[in-house]
Amino acid sequence: MNKQQHILVVEDHEPLLAAIQHVLELENYAVLTASDGIEALQVMEETQPDLIVADIMMPRMNGYDFYEAVRERPEWVPIPFIFLTARAEKEDRLKGKSLGAEDYIIKPFDPQELLIAVRARLGRAQAIQKASAASFEQLKQQIINTLSHELRTPLTYIQGYTALALEDASSPNDLQDFLVAIKKGADRLTRLIEDMLLLIQMDTGQAADDFENLAETRPDLDGIVESTVKKYTKRASRQGLTIKVETPPRLPQVRLCEPFFVDALSRLLDNAIRFSQDEGKRVQVSVRASSEWVEVAVQDEGVGIAADQIPYLFERFRQIDREQMEQQGAGLGLAIAQELIALHEGEITVDSQFGAGSTFTIRLPVAE
Repeated sequence: MNKQQHILVVEDHEPLLAAIQHVLELENYAVLTASDGIEALQVMEETQPDLIVADIMMPRMNGYDFYEAVRERPEWVPIPFIFLTARAEKEDRLKGKSLGAEDYIIKPFDPQELLIAVRARLGRAQAIQKASAASFEQLKQQIINTLSHELRTPLTYIQGYTALALEDASSPNDLQDFLVAIKKGADRLTRLIEDMLLLIQMDTGQAADDFENLAETRPDLDGIVESTVKKYTKRASRQGLTIKVETPPRLPQVRLCEPFFVDALSRLLDNAIRFSQDEGKRVQVSVRASSEWVEVAVQDEGVGIAADQIPYLFERFRQIDREQMEQQGAGLGLAIAQELIALHEGEITVDSQFGAGSTFTIRLPVAE
């Protein structure tokens, strides 16, 4: 079903205003009315019309001044504008057109003449809007593709040849150390680039489109959580940590885009391991369900977060105590995780005690 289009009619002659409203409503347009430019601006603050039909000679604010006030607002610039006036002088018509009005109708007029002008201007506006949206979508995709290629390709060479050199057992120890440092830096830069590209996809709406295309109702969240945690077992062990996962049987179904969910959970696991600085600590992943939510909690025994910093945790580029904990990265992980879960209509909550550890909980709505 097509959305009903709104037309704002601005006319100080009440019988004519009522007649125009009647003609337009018979064609199934939603009609907004005002008696002068000032009242019309107030109406537009409440409802933005798809087209404006305005008289020129009106009290308080005439049609020309009203037109200029409308065009001063960027969000109102695309609205088609038809001047309606009894003044047939050539100079008046030229002034209206020179301002940029889309049409100019002389009173008295035939109702069919008005409807033809309205349909033509609305159709043209829709065509322009559709073309602009297609152009923006194409530009958006070009930006993402270009950045993806130009940023990733040089790093592919660095990572690939460094890995090959590290596999060569004959390399001197010093060269081995240099190569390890190069690979570590390249890996870190790769993660930053991937995060920046993901942010672009979120801001341009590409991530939302991907979610709608990939999301499924899944009964196997427990298996997805377990397989994700398993990827971090060796890393936790190397750091002297124990990582455990507990999942109950027969979890409710959730609507899930698996790559996005795994990305968000991985960021929480990465933080839990990274900020558990002492050996012997434990990272616990627990899954639980209620009638409305399925929750995945990642609990660590790490450095914790001060209470006054918790409200800012999910801001982009927010970094806490970087001087003491440089390993936290660019400050994008939690912001990205929160936005990925928000695509699922879920949220991430945090409970933390400074010096004692933190619990980050992903909450996903149970699927109908």
